[in-house]
Amino acid sequence: MKNTSIYLLAMALLVLSCKPETKKEVAQPKDSPTSAVVEVPENPLKEAYFGETHVHTSASMDAFIGGNRLSTADAYRFAMGETVIANGREMKLKRPLDFCAVSDHAEFLGETFTLLHEGSPGYDHPVAQQMRASNNYEDAIALFVKYVATPMRNGGDGHPDFYQGIESTKSGWQANFEATEQYNQPGIFTTLHAFEWTSAPNAGNLHRNVIFRDSVVPDVPMSASDSRDPRDLWAWMQQQLDKGSTLLAIPHNSNGSKGLMFPEKDLEGNPIDATYAAQRQKMEPVIEMMQIKGNSEAHPKFWPNDEFADFEMAYSIQDYSGRLFEKRNYVRSGLNRGMLFEQDLGINPFKYGFVGGTDSHNGTPSNVDEDNYAVGSHGYVDRSAQDRTKQVIDGWAMAYDINPGSLTGVWAPANTRGHIWDAMKNKETFATSGPRIKVRFFTGNGFADTYDSYEALVADGYAKGKPMGSDITDGITPPEFLVWAQKDALGPNLDRIQIIKGWLDNGKMKDKIYTVAASDGRIIDTQGKTTPLDAPVNLETGAFNTEKGSAELMAKWTDPDFDPDQRAFYYVRVLQLPTARWTLYDEIREGVSYPESVPKTLVERAWASPVWYSPKGKDH
Repeated sequence: MKNTSIYLLAMALLVLSCKPETKKEVAQPKDSPTSAVVEVPENPLKEAYFGETHVHTSASMDAFIGGNRLSTADAYRFAMGETVIANGREMKLKRPLDFCAVSDHAEFLGETFTLLHEGSPGYDHPVAQQMRASNNYEDAIALFVKYVATPMRNGGDGHPDFYQGIESTKSGWQANFEATEQYNQPGIFTTLHAFEWTSAPNAGNLHRNVIFRDSVVPDVPMSASDSRDPRDLWAWMQQQLDKGSTLLAIPHNSNGSKGLMFPEKDLEGNPIDATYAAQRQKMEPVIEMMQIKGNSEAHPKFWPNDEFADFEMAYSIQDYSGRLFEKRNYVRSGLNRGMLFEQDLGINPFKYGFVGGTDSHNGTPSNVDEDNYAVGSHGYVDRSAQDRTKQVIDGWAMAYDINPGSLTGVWAPANTRGHIWDAMKNKETFATSGPRIKVRFFTGNGFADTYDSYEALVADGYAKGKPMGSDITDGITPPEFLVWAQKDALGPNLDRIQIIKGWLDNGKMKDKIYTVAASDGRIIDTQGKTTPLDAPVNLETGAFNTEKGSAELMAKWTDPDFDPDQRAFYYVRVLQLPTARWTLYDEIREGVSYPESVPKTLVERAWASPVWYSPKGKDH
């Protein structure tokens, strides 16, 4: 489409009509400390907001045993940019977050309330005293294995003797609720009520973080002690919906799920049916792409043609708890298998958008900068560089295989609970491996070849197409894809934008990677490939290359292999130039040495949620 004068005039009028001048009144619940009506400006073109949906404080018993004494309030203060003391050191984010959900384990909330409140019943029990007195790695690991890992992986009640019953659990949940209400500031900093349901049958990871849209929450969250079956969690969530709550669940660590995250059968051995698929799609719109325990997108063993698949694999995962690498554990495979179910059942149980999180057990939300990893993520286990060279994050991986975690990015009209949550529900989300890379992704028809401004591109994306997370159906015209990415202001330039396509060909799952935009004038060949950039990291200082790459990349792309009769998904991956990994910073600053197999550098990235194409008449 040519940029004619008439077209430019029309686009200018559209952009002017979309200026962020609208103001909406956002009223908090009457019983909320933030109950005053406030005016929050809204941008119809939407802004990128970065935040955390997965972090643990001292209210998680495993974190408490590991030395964490930061409260929910402390975690929110850290997220807002304040300094806290974590593992004896001052810690502060380089930039505050826009939103945060503290997701302490529902299991043992009552126990930690007892541990933290002197004079409460059970406070002086010998086991409680042991947990408070623990101040080293060996003692902490022994207590963790006995009182947390073993009961959670073997099922059953699992509460230690000092547990005071459901009322103490309610008290622990209420404490989280009060802090979350206290720190919510619509338009400035958003807090979301949340908890983690920590199911791990036979050590296969089925964990979910449950996130609420507002302050209508139950008196007590559901725990894996109640049931380890996701179907029971979804049934409980439906009960909360019926009572007036609005909530969703986010699975994480499919890489360690032992084939259970994207299964052919449910936990009872029954084949996945339409009811299961409908429940799962309704309750779980997004999945955590990456966190401290590894990247779950893809694995080089199963995608050898993906030159960027070897990224934060946490290879030593396979040395613990019988978690062996399987292709079906990875999100890319799950997306493809979801289309197979859709073909057979009429609904896709694995239709996921992407978010990121840390799973930090230090009470420090989104402490994801590689050069700010001074105290690790798991208390006594990895609190020093020397510890990180040799200790094991019990049941998971060697400490040096762990990474600082990832971020959730959402596109929303304003920074409020409703808007942030709605973006996740609608899958207009992206995950990054840490940097604040921004990425937008639209699909439609009639997009311009070039745009005079970012605002014009976005306005056209919404006017002529649908954003990431959407479904498309068109049996005649191939869809166009409009992609845009911008570098993190504190990081290196961008290398390229890729689109990963997955499709079904006569019932067989296939996928392919296309480079659609490349920096430095590089040519992209007919197979969607381009030459690599030579932009090495300085291994003596950790400095990254500042000369190469692009601050911003954009492309309009049409799939050269499009078949209107094949189901397909498309998602975007943005790659920046290499930077130093935290292990290199440890070696430079602390004088420690890591095994040669441990990377010194890495290619950080962002992933935009997919769009799904269904042949005409087969959309669901």
